Amino acid sequence: MNIVIIEDEGVVADDLELNIRKLMDETVDIVQLRSVKEGIAYFNTHDAPDLIFSDIQLGDGLSFEIFVSKPIDVPVIFCTAYDEYALDAFKANGIDYILKPFTRQTLDTALKKYKQLKRVFSTDQTPQFDALLQMLSAKNTQVVASVLVYHQDKIIPVNLDDIAMCYLSNEITHLLTFSGKTFYPNKNLDELERLSGNSFFRANRQHLICRKAIIDVSSFFSRKLSLNLNVPFAEKVIVSKGKAPQFLNWLAKG
Repeated sequence: MNIVIIEDEGVVADDLELNIRKLMDETVDIVQLRSVKEGIAYFNTHDAPDLIFSDIQLGDGLSFEIFVSKPIDVPVIFCTAYDEYALDAFKANGIDYILKPFTRQTLDTALKKYKQLKRVFSTDQTPQFDALLQMLSAKNTQVVASVLVYHQDKIIPVNLDDIAMCYLSNEITHLLTFSGKTFYPNKNLDELERLSGNSFFRANRQHLICRKAIIDVSSFFSRKLSLNLNVPFAEKVIVSKGKAPQFLNWLAKG
């Protein structure tokens, strides 16, 4: 059996591959791909696998772009942190999913479902992926005006224009304002990324940065980018080399 994993985080991809091998009762050949660009190039030169596991948001775009560019008659199991609007669409289109962080049990359930349904998967999934791309693009345009945060014994709204960045520290989501105040929002970083609109960029797994908070950008080791911010923040914020082109394009459009 041949499986392709599309995931831009190497640790996550390796963990997924390890668990797949432990759960499968047959010999499995697994290929890992890291980006939309790499995915398109691979499927243009290789035969389609039996099954694909794919993250949704990669460093250079959405994985749906791969399947729209190169129609692939293969079932896809998405590994996603997206909320119910996307999951409902996957179910309606006969596409399975596992939520991040996945467990071996959820992975096992998804593999069993694939085995049960592999003979009845659609042979033309391109229109489905087109619809999902349109849906996600439309959804991402719905920007909130403020974010609710916890402050002492109260929950208060913080205007989106006042937010310099959101970040993870010790597995806790923090919100830093331009005035230097730190709050604890009622949503995780993935949710904040989807709600914050084009004024914010997910530099990495830990940092969601407002465009107005960036003074300039410096080249960093191995073609990564280091951000110089106009708010006090002790930690260096780094954009990976995989996300660098997307980030610079976003910054230029501001």
